[in-house]
Amino acid sequence: MMTAAIIAGFLSGIISGMGIGGGTILIPALSIFLNVGQHEAQGVNLLYFIPTAIISLWVHIKNKAVNFKVAVPVILFGLAGAVGGSLLAGVIEGKLLRRLFGFFLLAMGLYEIFKKDKKRKKEQEK
Repeated sequence: MMTAAIIAGFLSGIISGMGIGGGTILIPALSIFLNVGQHEAQGVNLLYFIPTAIISLWVHIKNKAVNFKVAVPVILFGLAGAVGGSLLAGVIEGKLLRRLFGFFLLAMGLYEIFKKDKKRKKEQEK
Protein backbone atom coordinates (compact mmCIF):
# COMPACT_ATOMS: atom_id res chain seq x y z
CA MET A 1 0.00 0.00 0.00
CA MET A 2 2.78 2.42 0.88
CA THR A 3 4.61 1.58 -2.35
CA ALA A 4 1.52 2.46 -4.42
CA ALA A 5 1.22 5.79 -2.56
CA ILE A 6 4.90 6.59 -3.18
CA ILE A 7 4.68 5.74 -6.88
CA ALA A 8 1.43 7.72 -7.28
CA GLY A 9 2.95 10.74 -5.52
CA PHE A 10 6.12 10.61 -7.61
CA LEU A 11 4.31 10.28 -10.96
CA SER A 12 1.81 12.97 -9.99
CA GLY A 13 4.68 15.26 -9.06
CA ILE A 14 6.26 14.83 -12.48
CA ILE A 15 2.96 15.57 -14.22
CA SER A 16 2.29 18.54 -11.90
CA GLY A 17 5.72 19.98 -12.56
CA MET A 18 5.00 19.93 -16.26
CA GLY A 19 1.82 21.94 -15.63
CA ILE A 20 -0.51 19.19 -16.79
CA GLY A 21 -2.23 18.44 -13.49
CA GLY A 22 -1.13 15.67 -11.17
CA GLY A 23 -4.72 14.95 -10.18
CA THR A 24 -5.16 13.05 -13.42
CA ILE A 25 -2.79 10.45 -11.97
CA LEU A 26 -3.25 10.92 -8.24
CA ILE A 27 -7.05 10.74 -7.94
CA PRO A 28 -7.49 7.51 -9.93
CA ALA A 29 -4.45 5.97 -8.18
CA LEU A 30 -5.86 6.79 -4.75
CA SER A 31 -9.33 5.54 -5.56
CA ILE A 32 -8.35 2.42 -7.54
CA PHE A 33 -5.16 1.16 -5.92
CA LEU A 34 -5.54 2.49 -2.38
CA ASN A 35 -9.35 2.16 -2.07
CA VAL A 36 -9.78 5.80 -1.02
CA GLY A 37 -13.26 7.27 -1.55
CA GLN A 38 -13.70 9.79 -4.36
CA HIS A 39 -14.30 12.76 -2.04
CA GLU A 40 -11.26 11.86 0.05
CA ALA A 41 -9.10 11.31 -3.06
CA GLN A 42 -10.02 14.74 -4.35
CA GLY A 43 -9.33 16.24 -0.92
CA VAL A 44 -5.89 14.60 -0.76
CA ASN A 45 -5.23 15.87 -4.28
CA LEU A 46 -6.06 19.42 -3.25
CA LEU A 47 -3.77 19.21 -0.23
CA TYR A 48 -1.04 17.61 -2.36
CA PHE A 49 -1.43 20.37 -4.94
CA ILE A 50 -0.33 23.21 -2.65
CA PRO A 51 3.37 22.34 -2.18
CA THR A 52 3.79 20.93 -5.69
CA ALA A 53 2.19 24.05 -7.18
CA ILE A 54 4.49 26.33 -5.18
CA ILE A 55 7.61 24.55 -6.44
CA SER A 56 6.33 24.35 -10.02
CA LEU A 57 5.31 28.00 -10.01
CA TRP A 58 8.69 29.09 -8.68
CA VAL A 59 10.47 27.20 -11.48
CA HIS A 60 8.12 28.55 -14.18
CA ILE A 61 8.50 32.14 -12.92
CA LYS A 62 12.28 31.68 -12.82
CA ASN A 63 12.15 30.49 -16.46
CA LYS A 64 9.94 33.49 -17.38
CA ALA A 65 7.15 31.14 -18.46
CA VAL A 66 4.30 32.92 -16.65
CA ASN A 67 2.23 35.66 -18.29
CA PHE A 68 0.86 37.57 -15.31
CA LYS A 69 -1.58 39.60 -17.45
CA VAL A 70 -3.31 36.36 -18.36
CA ALA A 71 -2.78 34.70 -14.98
CA VAL A 72 -4.50 37.31 -12.78
CA PRO A 73 -8.00 37.11 -14.33
CA VAL A 74 -7.72 33.33 -14.60
CA ILE A 75 -6.82 33.15 -10.89
CA LEU A 76 -9.68 35.44 -9.83
CA PHE A 77 -12.33 33.56 -11.78
CA GLY A 78 -10.70 30.26 -10.83
CA LEU A 79 -11.16 31.13 -7.17
CA ALA A 80 -14.84 31.83 -7.76
CA GLY A 81 -15.18 28.55 -9.64
CA ALA A 82 -13.35 26.71 -6.85
CA VAL A 83 -15.88 27.91 -4.30
CA GLY A 84 -18.78 26.81 -6.50
CA GLY A 85 -17.15 23.51 -7.41
CA SER A 86 -16.33 22.70 -3.79
CA LEU A 87 -19.89 23.37 -2.71
CA LEU A 88 -21.21 21.27 -5.58
CA ALA A 89 -18.80 18.37 -4.90
CA GLY A 90 -19.93 18.36 -1.27
CA VAL A 91 -23.51 17.52 -2.22
CA ILE A 92 -22.80 15.06 -5.05
CA GLU A 93 -22.69 11.36 -4.20
CA GLY A 94 -19.19 9.84 -4.43
CA LYS A 95 -20.17 7.35 -7.14
CA LEU A 96 -21.55 10.13 -9.37
CA LEU A 97 -18.53 12.32 -8.64
CA ARG A 98 -16.23 9.48 -9.72
CA ARG A 99 -18.18 9.03 -12.96
CA LEU A 100 -18.10 12.76 -13.68
CA PHE A 101 -14.34 12.81 -13.09
CA GLY A 102 -13.89 9.79 -15.38
CA PHE A 103 -16.01 11.44 -18.07
CA PHE A 104 -13.93 14.61 -17.74
CA LEU A 105 -10.68 12.65 -18.17
CA LEU A 106 -12.10 10.82 -21.19
CA ALA A 107 -13.35 14.05 -22.78
CA MET A 108 -10.00 15.77 -22.25
CA GLY A 109 -8.14 12.77 -23.66
CA LEU A 110 -10.30 12.71 -26.77
CA TYR A 111 -9.92 16.46 -27.16
CA GLU A 112 -6.14 16.15 -27.01
CA ILE A 113 -6.11 13.32 -29.55
CA PHE A 114 -8.22 15.21 -32.08
CA LYS A 115 -6.49 18.53 -31.42
CA LYS A 116 -3.13 16.99 -32.27
CA ASP A 117 -4.54 15.49 -35.47
CA LYS A 118 -5.81 18.90 -36.58
CA LYS A 119 -2.44 20.48 -35.81
CA ARG A 120 -0.63 17.77 -37.76
CA LYS A 121 -2.95 18.23 -40.76
CA LYS A 122 -2.34 22.01 -40.76
CA GLU A 123 1.42 21.45 -40.68
CA GLN A 124 1.23 18.96 -43.57
CA GLU A 125 -0.80 21.44 -45.68
CA LYS A 126 1.95 24.06 -45.47
